[in-house]
Amino acid sequence: MKLFVTGAAGFIGSNYVRHVLDTTDDDVTAFDALTYAGNRANLVDLENNPRFSFIHGDICDRSAVEASLPGHQAVVHFAAESHVDRSITDPDAFIRTNCDGTNVLCDVARKADVERFLHISTDEVYGSIDEGSFTEEDSLNPRSPYSASKAGSDLIALSHYITHGLPVVVTRSSNNYGPYQFPEKLIPLFISNLLDGKKVPIYGDGKNVRDWCHVADNCAGVDLVLRQGTTGDIYNIGAGNEFTNLELTHALLELTRCDESMITWVDDRLGHDRRYSIDISKASALGWVQQHSFEDGLADTVRWYTDNRPWWGPLKARL
Repeated sequence: MKLFVTGAAGFIGSNYVRHVLDTTDDDVTAFDALTYAGNRANLVDLENNPRFSFIHGDICDRSAVEASLPGHQAVVHFAAESHVDRSITDPDAFIRTNCDGTNVLCDVARKADVERFLHISTDEVYGSIDEGSFTEEDSLNPRSPYSASKAGSDLIALSHYITHGLPVVVTRSSNNYGPYQFPEKLIPLFISNLLDGKKVPIYGDGKNVRDWCHVADNCAGVDLVLRQGTTGDIYNIGAGNEFTNLELTHALLELTRCDESMITWVDDRLGHDRRYSIDISKASALGWVQQHSFEDGLADTVRWYTDNRPWWGPLKARL
């Protein structure tokens, strides 16, 4: 099978491309606009692989997608603006890429008769939940421009399935962590700050809860859904590693041999969701199993950033 992977130079996309090349015989075309979070260096070790090719292109550019997508059997759509803070200050970019771009991609994929279209989404589309966990049947209640744009993109993709029969499946993942994550996100930001002797900012009271899934586990789940998920269905992928931001910060302080003096408290983010939690029964029924414990995965991630300052240093300097 030949896969067309959008957002392939980003954090999860680049890890997914490696997963496919390491575990299957499929060919991969990486399609990425190389915006600030899309980094060609994330794929440099794959350049000589005969099953890998790269195209610099924007999913909002219909002509570029029309020139590149036909001839592929499946689309795996990671490309998205994804940082909540940026969506608060610049929502236009999120609507354009996440909604308009998804629509272009679906429309071209339909006309190209692709056999599978996997749309990657987020648990943030459900909104906040005080107790229990969201299932795929729960209503959407996005509370930031980012999550609203992702909820919109989910509905756009699924509308192409309902209206035109585009063979869409959707995954909604919890917070990912691991190598190659852009250093504006919490875990790489905090690790890189602490390695540089800089303080780490915690919003509000630090008790907002997130479920942390290692990116390699998410990529395995995404690939499983691509190949075995039911067309038209949605699959939550999470790890059950729920921690408050303060608990996570303490774990990072310990791994980097720092103390609480490195914490600085800042005003809470606007519209900050209190807790995310998703039920993963459907993905588990397909055979998905978490392989990385949070303790080991976080330690491995700290080691990766410690050993790869030449990768994140230049990126951090631009923030």
